[in-house]
This record gives sequence, C-alpha cells and structure tokens, in this order.
Amino acid sequence: MKARVTIMPKAGVLDPQGKAIGHALGSLGFAEVGEVRAGKVIELELNEADPAKAQAMAEDMARRLLANTVIESFKVELA
Repeated sequence: MKARVTIMPKAGVLDPQGKAIGHALGSLGFAEVGEVRAGKVIELELNEADPAKAQAMAEDMARRLLANTVIESFKVELA
C-alpha cells in the first residue's frame, strides 16, 4: 500500500523558501500570485494490507521522523 505524507510549515512560521519562490514568480511576471508556502511530499511503499494500520504507521513515521511537528504540520493519504 502506498502512503503520501504532505508536510507544510505551520501558519505563522517563517517560510524563506516560499518567500523566494513568490518573489521569483513576481519577477517572471506572475503578479497574481499572493503568498507562497513551500513544503514537501514523501511517498512511502508500505508492506501493510490493512488501511487503518497503514495510516497509523505512516502517521507515526511522520510524527517521529519525517516532520518537525514544532514548526510543521502533516497529512497522510493512502493510495
């Protein structure tokens, strides 16, 4: 089973990468773009057939290693 973990900076946390992307898009003529937040997506192939167990496993991985839960939030989607 595949799990996709999407990790984003929490609201109120500075995002210099997002700022740089937003500035670059503005320089390229995309004035319509407002705030930009940059995150990351991690795809996991899990050897687990039970969706509930796979969800719990991926969330545990995200909490313990993949995301810095002090400054980042995450969501897990199963595919």
